Amino acid sequence: MLKKIPGILSPDLLKILMEMGHGNEIVIADGNFPSASIAQRLIRLDGHGIPEILEAILHFFPLDTYVDSPVGLMAVTQGDPYKPVIWDEYRKIILESKEPFKDFEFIERFAFYERAKNAYAIIATSESALYANIILKKGVIV
Repeated sequence: MLKKIPGILSPDLLKILMEMGHGNEIVIADGNFPSASIAQRLIRLDGHGIPEILEAILHFFPLDTYVDSPVGLMAVTQGDPYKPVIWDEYRKIILESKEPFKDFEFIERFAFYERAKNAYAIIATSESALYANIILKKGVIV
């Protein structure tokens, strides 16, 4: 055990976060996302939701300041009337982290899958909210 490390961050996840370099991306995927079939590196955090994982990660993970939007979300499919309220929760968590953040990048569903294939890792969660998938681009520590 270590002090001040949230228990939700497993040793495998901490290792992945440490290995990642500037510009690498990590996906925190909801329970419906095909994580196992497309991940280069898969971290399972079953039983947890994305907001609590996002909050824990942002204590240690710098967001990229060299891009317009270091946080990407899976956009709602055209014609789907669903309004993801979880996005407001993400915005609050990111703003409270004091990481530089202007707005989300919204990525079409199949483009999101393609981008996730190139992500350094995917965290599979039990998040049940629809359109809850999120991509974080790692920055540098100054």
